[in-house]
Amino acid sequence: MRTFTYILSIIALALIAFNVSKLDFDNVFEGESMVAVITIVSGLCAIILLTIIRISRRIDRKLRNKDS
Repeated sequence: MRTFTYILSIIALALIAFNVSKLDFDNVFEGESMVAVITIVSGLCAIILLTIIRISRRIDRKLRNKDS
């Protein structure tokens, strides 16, 4: 599961990097640039959620080891 979340995080980072190159800084909220902004924000949300999953699994493992 850890490898899967890292792969998804790398994919999200690649999407963010690609969409930063698509941004038109003169008109950020118009046309294709708006799609890039939405994709960047969704990529950041995905990274945050995957980080939360990794942390919660780590906590779960520590609690199971503590009970044993």
